[in-house]
Amino acid sequence: MDGYVDSTVRGATESLWSALGGDPALLDRVSYGGPSGLLAARLPVMDLARATVAVAGLAAVEREGGAARVRVDDGAVATAFVSERHLRVDGRAPVSFAPLSRFWRAADGWVRTHANYPHHRAALLTALGVDAESEEAVAAAIAERPAVEVETAVYAAGGLAVALRTPREWAAHPQGREVAARPLLTAERLDDAAPGRDRRDGRPPRVLDLTRVIAGPVATRTLALLGADVLRIDPPHRPELPDQHTDTDIGKRTAALDLARPSDRRTLDELLDSADVLVTGYRPGALERFGLHRPGLVVARLSAWGDYGPWGERRGFDSLVQVASGIAVTEGSPERPGALPAQALDHGSGYLLAAAVLRSLTEQDREGGTRLVRLALAQTGHWLSTALPRYEPERHLTERDSPLGRLRYALSPVTYDGGPADWSRPPGIAGADAPEWLGA
Repeated sequence: MDGYVDSTVRGATESLWSALGGDPALLDRVSYGGPSGLLAARLPVMDLARATVAVAGLAAVEREGGAARVRVDDGAVATAFVSERHLRVDGRAPVSFAPLSRFWRAADGWVRTHANYPHHRAALLTALGVDAESEEAVAAAIAERPAVEVETAVYAAGGLAVALRTPREWAAHPQGREVAARPLLTAERLDDAAPGRDRRDGRPPRVLDLTRVIAGPVATRTLALLGADVLRIDPPHRPELPDQHTDTDIGKRTAALDLARPSDRRTLDELLDSADVLVTGYRPGALERFGLHRPGLVVARLSAWGDYGPWGERRGFDSLVQVASGIAVTEGSPERPGALPAQALDHGSGYLLAAAVLRSLTEQDREGGTRLVRLALAQTGHWLSTALPRYEPERHLTERDSPLGRLRYALSPVTYDGGPADWSRPPGIAGADAPEWLGA
């Protein structure tokens, strides 16, 4: 890896490791390599991917107390960040987005919907007044309404739709301001409780997984890889999508509990009583009534928009956060929105959350205390968009007057200390110069 790229990703890793409260001396244990040019985007997606994977590895090495090195290979990282695309089941490719999960033209812009789950699809159709699942009918219903009106109506019905916003519009939005005012993640010690569960017998940490696609399951998938006993719980009437389960539940055990049934609720309480870690990925407030906290537990909460601000209780997914926060405009344009080359907010948040859980366990073993970690996809998106160096062609362009008119042109990439910053003269009228050497 060349020096500039190496320093850039090392800076990103240092930033994340600092946010996690890690020992800076451990950063020298990370090495980077592999093929270049992967996960190409206008935003520094590959740096996000490398750094989040690196800190997950660092947190694991720190917890084991050894002197192992963390190797971050770009090929492995890029492949894992699109793991759902590489999955095959008996040769069958996975189902990614449902037909109604896509961009739609509204009366004044664009809307993106998410309707992979049946209940979200039903809510979308209800909000739009569409009787049957028809792309043509949905397109017609959205086309006659302003984008924000569609967003408001669909969310009110329990569905998911987000109006396309530019980075400037998101920065001025109340939720965008709330996100920008907060750190990437928070890790708190809530009390002085002893470590919640006795791990002196050498058993692996017990992780209760109450998450949904993709970030939370990636975090718990990573914890399972690193030796945790991960048990995922889903409601029986709303199971995980089959291909998402196959991709992100590797290494785990899964069970179904209906928390409206007293017997299943008691089972969950018993599991919590002997758990070390609880990871939740439902919208903020959705699980509060079940009283899931226990003294000495490490609780990791993941949400789409954060548990604050006017969108604090809204559902969301990576694709929708990209649209609302201006990332889709950055990767495309207001007229033709784009997308990141991977669900990078999901995957990056997943590895970062796994690192935060491991660091919390390490600190808890030393100092005790109930721990609370909070992370949001929108926070990860903000970090990607503002904290990392990104390609901005304007930095490498200049303007000047010339006989041909006012020019904007690219500066030369050939630079060195004391060397020229620009050409001494602009282009002139073709063929208008005398056929002689200067000073002759």
